[in-house]
Amino acid sequence: MKTRLRLFLAASVAVFASCDTSTENNPEPQTSLPVENFGTLADGREAKVYTLTNKNGMTARVTDFGATLVSLTAPDKDGKLADITHGFDSVEGYQGDTNPYFGASVGRFGNRIAHGKFTLDGETYELATNNDPGGIPCHLHGGDVGFNKRMWTVTETAPGSITLQYVSADGEEGYPGKLTAKVTYTLTDDNELKWEASATTDKPTVLNLVHHTYWNLSGDPKSSINDHILTLHADRFLPTDAGLIPTGELAPVEGTPMDFTEPAVIGDRVETDYEPLKLGLGYDHCWVLTEPDADGLALAARLKDPKTGRVMEITTNQPAIQFYGGNFLDGKSVGKEGTAYPHRTACCLETENYPDAPNHESFPSAVLRPGETYRHVMVHKFTAE
Repeated sequence: MKTRLRLFLAASVAVFASCDTSTENNPEPQTSLPVENFGTLADGREAKVYTLTNKNGMTARVTDFGATLVSLTAPDKDGKLADITHGFDSVEGYQGDTNPYFGASVGRFGNRIAHGKFTLDGETYELATNNDPGGIPCHLHGGDVGFNKRMWTVTETAPGSITLQYVSADGEEGYPGKLTAKVTYTLTDDNELKWEASATTDKPTVLNLVHHTYWNLSGDPKSSINDHILTLHADRFLPTDAGLIPTGELAPVEGTPMDFTEPAVIGDRVETDYEPLKLGLGYDHCWVLTEPDADGLALAARLKDPKTGRVMEITTNQPAIQFYGGNFLDGKSVGKEGTAYPHRTACCLETENYPDAPNHESFPSAVLRPGETYRHVMVHKFTAE
C-alpha cells in the first residue's frame, strides 16, 4: 500500500501572507485564455480569473488565488447549462474567514493531522492546530495559511488548460523542505474536468494535495444535496474518534449507513443513530477505494441529481476518497450573487491519501523524498440522463 501513494499534485507561487517578489515566485504569466481581474488581496496584489471553454459550451473558471476552481457549468438532461459549484464572486470572499475551502487546491496536507504533530526520520514537527472538532485540536488542510490562501503563478496555458505553480518554503506552516507544486486544470471536449497535481521537494516532507470543490448538481445553490444519489466504489471506511481523527481501523461498510457500494440517496440514512455519523454531524469520512490504481485511474464515485439528470463520475489514482455532506454550511458563507449557502446544500468528494497518514504506519505513506515526484490525478466526467 505504501508505494501506492507516490501520487502527485501541482501548484505555485506567491504567498498570501508574504511580500516575496522573487522571480521564482512571480514569473510573468503568459496566457492564451480569457482573463479578468478577480479583486485585490489584503496586501494589495491583484488576483486573476481564467476561463476554460470546451466545444460543448461548458466553462470552468480558475483563479490564481489558491489554484481555485471558481465555477463550472455543466448541461442537464435538456442541455441547459448551469453552475454546479459553491463559491464567491471575487477573491475577497476566498481570502475571508467564512470560506470553507470552496474549490481550492489544498495543501500541504489536505484533511486532518492529529494534534498538529508528526514524526519524520526521527524528528518531530509541530504544525498549527487550526481546527477542533469535538473540542480536540488538530491540523486541517495545511494550517493557518495553507495553499488555498496563497497566490499561485500561472506557468502555462493552452486552449482548455491552465497550469499553476506554487513554491512553498522550507518551514512554511511548520513543514520541512522546499516544495515545488504544480496544478493543471483541463476541460476536455468529452465534458471532463481534470485536476492533476505534482510536487517535488529538496528535503523529506509529507503531503496530501487535495481538490476541494463543493458540488450541487441541481444548479440551484440553495437546494439540498440530500436528494442526490451517490455511489462510492469503496467497501471500507475509516472510523474516527471524537476529533474526527482515524482510529487506524479499516471498517467494512456492509450493513451500515456508510454503504454506498450500490446507489443510495444521501439523505436517506444521514440522521441514523450511528456513532460515526453522530461524531461527524453527518457524512464527513474517508472511504477506502476498492480498486485503487497508482499507475492508472480507477472509478471512485458517481453522483447524480435525479431532478436535472446531471451525473458526475470521479476517477483517480489515489487510494481513498473523503465524502463530506456540507454539514457545517450554515448560511454564513455568502457567495455568488449574494447567495447564503444553507446547511447541506453541497457536498465534497475529495480523492486523497488517508487522513492522519503521517501518524499511522499501516496507512499508505505520505512521505515525499528528494528525487521523487508526487502525482495526483482526479478526473470529473459529466453526463446527463
